[in-house]
Amino acid sequence: MSEETSPPLDPDTVRNVAALARLDLTDGEVERFARQLGQILAYADRLGQVDTRDVPPTPYVLPLSNVIREDVTTPGLTNDEALANAPDSQGGFYRVRAFFGS
Repeated sequence: MSEETSPPLDPDTVRNVAALARLDLTDGEVERFARQLGQILAYADRLGQVDTRDVPPTPYVLPLSNVIREDVTTPGLTNDEALANAPDSQGGFYRVRAFFGS
């Protein structure tokens, strides 16, 4: 879609949206975003005009079947294996520096 076919948004609308998003825009950015957002809205309007009455709902683009793996238990690490790479452990537990803050 070319820039000439889509009317830009009102600069005040762009400034208002920018203020809501806590963005500080220059005048050049306001002008550019007004034009770009106008193009996006014009395209969304074109999409809204497409007749989709005969199109079934499509929750997924690709055909999917159950993609969840079987819930099978497997052996885990032993306590010694889990602590093997710990930088500091004592009595079968990880040791971490105490942190008490407000």
